[in-house]
Amino acid sequence: MDRVKEYEALVEVYENEGLDTSLFGNRIAAIIISGDKILGVNNVEGVEIVGEEIEDGVKATVKIDDNIELPFPVHLCTGFLKNEGYQRVIFDITTGKNSKVKFLSHCIFPYAKDFTHDAYATIKIGEGSTVIYEDEHVHGEGVRMISRTDVEVGKKGGYVGRFSLSKHRAKELKLEMNVNLDDYAVAELVSKIKAVKDDSVEVKEIARLNGKSSRANLKSTVIAFDDAKANVINEAYGIGDYAKGHVECHEVVKGNADVQTIPLLRVRNDKAELTHEASIGRINEAQLVQLMAKGLTEDEAAELIIEGLLRG
Repeated sequence: MDRVKEYEALVEVYENEGLDTSLFGNRIAAIIISGDKILGVNNVEGVEIVGEEIEDGVKATVKIDDNIELPFPVHLCTGFLKNEGYQRVIFDITTGKNSKVKFLSHCIFPYAKDFTHDAYATIKIGEGSTVIYEDEHVHGEGVRMISRTDVEVGKKGGYVGRFSLSKHRAKELKLEMNVNLDDYAVAELVSKIKAVKDDSVEVKEIARLNGKSSRANLKSTVIAFDDAKANVINEAYGIGDYAKGHVECHEVVKGNADVQTIPLLRVRNDKAELTHEASIGRINEAQLVQLMAKGLTEDEAAELIIEGLLRG
């Protein structure tokens, strides 16, 4: 009965946040976690999810067969409905060859006041396969989050990793995304975070272009308000012949926020090419004036610009 109540409570939070509740249907491959309990697992043809309840959390393996193209995303729902505590989740994801799959990972901690979430994912992508992994969050005021994702992309494979935390507080966030690329593999890592009050944010995106003609694009956007602190590190390593990587980081500061960004590019092959662009500072003055000329207040104009940065 407790699990049924938790399941219903998670559904209600999803509906209130306007999130996709399709994961609660039987057509969707999904695992639903609350605290250290598995509330539900659903498999579809070509997808096998096996969950295990461990101390303070859940470990799950996800296997995608060869030549699978799913019409719906695989949902990884992680929830915690108490005010305080600790949760760890471990995902081990493997795809076969020539498959296309999208994962939606939702972390739902709406009532957290003193809560630590520790998440670790490994993703192995088979030759010719493409994986999109989107990570979205609903947080209370007191979440400490440590998230690390390690990805291996096989020959001619592709990976897109997107992390978004823009509607709720980051409080304490340590985010790390690592990707290793084989021959002709491509990857894009995108992080978008809004930090307010005394939030502390650390972001690290790393791409190792090991394979011939591999490609990687790293994008980070951090908006810091009030007394928030953010440290953003983007690393790209050009190792394979004709490998190409690009780092793009944009940070906006308002109030007394303290933001640091470090692009690190290292070429170990004279046939590789790495580039970067970075900006850090206040909201674009020209855009602000243009919007205020249309009747918006300065705060309204600033909020509109920020929403555009986090959505774009």
